[in-house]
Parts: sequence; structure tokens; C-alpha cells
Amino acid sequence: MKGQSGLDLFKILVYLVDGGNGLALVDAGLGFSCREIMENIRRVGMDPSLLKYVVATHGHIDHIGGLHYFQSLGAKVVSHELERGAVCEGKPELTADWYYNVQYRPVPVDITLRGEMQELSVGDLTLYCPLTPGHTPGGISPYLDIEGIRVLFGQDIHGPFDPSWGSHMGQWKVSMKKLLDLKADILCEGHFGIYRPASQVQDYIQSYLRRY
Repeated sequence: MKGQSGLDLFKILVYLVDGGNGLALVDAGLGFSCREIMENIRRVGMDPSLLKYVVATHGHIDHIGGLHYFQSLGAKVVSHELERGAVCEGKPELTADWYYNVQYRPVPVDITLRGEMQELSVGDLTLYCPLTPGHTPGGISPYLDIEGIRVLFGQDIHGPFDPSWGSHMGQWKVSMKKLLDLKADILCEGHFGIYRPASQVQDYIQSYLRRY
């Protein structure tokens, strides 16, 4: 298990999905590093103009602060309908922008996810977007399968939890069991990095189930 501290909560990780003829970002960060993210895409030899989607895993500002920037470049914002109050309306109690002392710029959602599961085609790949409430009401935990390897983007498995932004521990426990059942080989977490192989992914999720 990797070392974790309160300072890690200020380290926001954004992940790029490469579908060949289309790219997608999983989350957008606080908004301060958007240009750097685009430059990183160029640096690894990819074409930033292929960025088609920015998938918001949930409505906290550390994950949606950069949505306005990427949308202004032509990327479509993808979010679950239960996160509308945060993403589209920018309600501070839902975005938790007070925690980071950053003002959020609300954006319209281009592709609204509904229900328990929806799929998003990213070039040649399929990004599955299951609803995993608990941390927030409309949080999702996207995953994809590449050549027999399952990659899970479980951004805020660890919490934190606060009823003011709609946290629900009962729903969270159900969601965590759903993630365990996915048997992911790689976990890309939003604050604490990448976990592999599958045994470490399971251990990471189980550790929080035991904690709470």
C-alpha cells in the first residue's frame, strides 16, 4: 500500500484515454494545469485536436475545475445527471470549491449520463461508465478493457464523505463491492496514483471498506 497523507488530496491526477482516432480525459483537475495537460498530450506524440471528451467522474472542483477550458477547445463534457447541481449550476456546497479556495466556472453538459450504466465510444475503445454513488450522488467509475486488461478509473474511492455534498455511506459500500466485482487489473486513482496488479487493486478498495 502506498503512503497517503492529507497533502495527497491536493495532488489531482488526470488520465488520458487513447482510442486511436479519438482521445478522452478522465477528469479535468482544478483548472491550473490545463495548458500543461495539453502540452503533455503533444509531448507523448498525440494530437491534442483529437481530444473529444472530458469525462467528469463527479462534481468536486478538483475534478471539474478545468472543464470550461477543455470545453472551450471543443471537447464535449460528459457527466452523470445527478451531478448537474455541481457541474452545471456550480453550487458551492456541491462543488466543495471552498475546500480548495478556487472559484468554479459552471459549464453545460454535452453528454448526460443516466441510470446505472452507459457506454462512451472513444475512438476504437469503449469506456464503460457505471454509476457508483456514495462519495457524491452521481459519481461514476469509468473502466475499459484493452487486450484482456481491465483498467478502472476509481477517482475518489477513499472519500472523504460529507452529507452537505450528498455523501451516503450505505451507497458507497454497495459501490465499492461493485468495483471489487469488476476485478480490475489496474486502478487509476484520482489522488494516490496507479495500483497494479489485480491483487493490489482489490487490497486498496478493501482497505477503505475496513476503515469505514
